[in-house]
Amino acid sequence: MAGWTSEELAAIGDAEELHLTSERLDGSFRRPVTMWVVRHGDDLYVRSVNGRESSWFRGVQDRHAARISAGGVDRHVDLVETDDAGDDIDTAYGTKYSGRYASIVPSIVAPEARAATLRLVPR
Repeated sequence: MAGWTSEELAAIGDAEELHLTSERLDGSFRRPVTMWVVRHGDDLYVRSVNGRESSWFRGVQDRHAARISAGGVDRHVDLVETDDAGDDIDTAYGTKYSGRYASIVPSIVAPEARAATLRLVPR
């Protein structure tokens, strides 16, 4: 499994938004979804602000695979559900987005969204 390069981590971690296109069981791709992305150490994370019941999050349950695009980087990734580093990821969201989106950040760090945290693992 190929890891992230330092350039990819920086570019994606600094990107305002990430586009995620999840893979269906037959190998085709769903419509892209735009979301926030944060970096914690050498890992990148996304969350579903609407929790595990959102349509895009339910869609990734088929294969846990997607294409992402952010900060000029396009990669195929595996999507790993995790509850590790929850507080650190909350802090990363707050640090990155609260300056411009202070009224929205509480929803991405709420328990419902935390339960829908995915680590992006490059393929």
